[in-house]
Amino acid sequence: MAIPSRITQEMIDHYQKEGYWDTTTFAQIWDRNAIQYGDRVALVDGRHRLTWADCKQWIDRMALGFLERGMKRDDVMVAQLPNYVEMNLARVACEKAGLIFIQALRNLRHREMEYIIKYTDTVGIIMPWKFGNFDHFQMIQDLMPNIPTLKHIFVVGDEIPPGTVSIGEMVREPLEERYPPDHLERTACPPLEFCLIGQTTGTTGFPKFVEWPIASRMFQARTFAGALRLTDKDVLAIVSPGGAGASSMAYLGAPLVGAKVVMLDRFDAEAALRQVQEEGVTIGALVPSQLQMMVRHPDFEKYDMSSLRVVVSTGAALAYQDGVEAEEKLGVPIVQAYGSTDSGNGGFGNMDDEREERLLTVGKCVPGIELKLVDEDGNEVPQGEVGEAWLRSAASGSGYFRDPETTRESWTEDGWFKMGDLGRINRHGNLVLVGRKKDLIIRGGQNIFPAEVENLIMSHPNVSQASIVGMPDPLMGEKCCAYVVPMPGKTIAFDEMVAFLQKTDLASYKLPERLEIVDELPTVAEGQKVDKKALLRDIEAKLKSEGA
Repeated sequence: MAIPSRITQEMIDHYQKEGYWDTTTFAQIWDRNAIQYGDRVALVDGRHRLTWADCKQWIDRMALGFLERGMKRDDVMVAQLPNYVEMNLARVACEKAGLIFIQALRNLRHREMEYIIKYTDTVGIIMPWKFGNFDHFQMIQDLMPNIPTLKHIFVVGDEIPPGTVSIGEMVREPLEERYPPDHLERTACPPLEFCLIGQTTGTTGFPKFVEWPIASRMFQARTFAGALRLTDKDVLAIVSPGGAGASSMAYLGAPLVGAKVVMLDRFDAEAALRQVQEEGVTIGALVPSQLQMMVRHPDFEKYDMSSLRVVVSTGAALAYQDGVEAEEKLGVPIVQAYGSTDSGNGGFGNMDDEREERLLTVGKCVPGIELKLVDEDGNEVPQGEVGEAWLRSAASGSGYFRDPETTRESWTEDGWFKMGDLGRINRHGNLVLVGRKKDLIIRGGQNIFPAEVENLIMSHPNVSQASIVGMPDPLMGEKCCAYVVPMPGKTIAFDEMVAFLQKTDLASYKLPERLEIVDELPTVAEGQKVDKKALLRDIEAKLKSEGA
């Protein structure tokens, strides 16, 4: 049984008494929608257009297909897919089959995927054969000798490599005819257990795995639906890579009210604009870099954006002037959302607030979510003063999968999650974020921990020392800049460094995008630590002098 790490009977009693948790599951919601909205379109991607009735059939057949092939209760299924309908439906299928579903970011490669599969004892994986220029099946073949638990490879798409199982063929087979109508009700995950694990980046650059109990995800879905005032007439767009916070609003909130979800398998600004026009998108949830690319596209004026009623910016800080520009071009309010994979959602902007509140804050917490700002000793700071944000929430993850030590470090005994962000509460009660405690680099909404990249660069024979800092970028927010001290008598060029890192199968978004060769790195603490603040000042000065 997938019993959540942190949940106590006291927590269950409290959240149920207050009405934040109930016994509803996502599987039940999708079953209900198949009856209530059966012939209405539910999911759209570049390959499929499925009604709610179609979705139930696909979910049930996937669930039965997984079980028929020998997968058992609490076995782990990893999915590494683009924004395909199968990604959304496989989550629910695993819930019905009693399997644990992990969504892996699609740009992870050998190093990260091997870690995920080994750490979680993955039994099955869902993936395309190839996507873009990358062969996912070949990657898994390369890893197979080192991952003995992996028994089942499920492939999405028309072309299926030998020795794998076609998801398309699976959903065309009427497996439900061989089972009683309530069979999947008996195998389904209960609401107070977890069958979904969220992936977040750990301090080593490898993922941590957050348990997401059904009850907490259902509460999060209700908060999204309430904040966005969702109805069954809404159309939500998924344009971010699977797993991003922007996508969660569509994954979780839309089914609750029977809203349609449309998906882009890879982000392209013009394709996103076209999708809004053709599908009548009413709510777009994006990271700031995507929003900028859309409103600054040279053909922006050719597309009709009148169906939009609100845009949600999440995943990284939205610059105020960028938000103003986007609002004026789109003609709709932009709100910001705050939270994390670990904590669940926190603040959420109010679309009725004045522009300054919407663009300069991340809003307030709803009932069931508590926020406090604390000093270094964990004492709450007075209103208006800066402190570290801590969240305690009915939407929170229940701990890290198979990692009690990190769970204890991250959540206090009384349930507060330490966000690592610094902020203050303004006079309207909204949270203003002012920075981060750690050196995390956020490139277009994706997290990069410098230590991982530094260690790989320093494994190059020509490199003595390396330090990675985030350099400001008007589009992505930040990009990686590498400061490198070569070995005596050696040198290294930018292209050489990138090619070397690519051979390590490092995810592409982590690659440095600038190289500075220096004789030595500045240090503090009597030479024990690299002075990254000095490096940040240096790169900012260089960019300024270059007019960037």
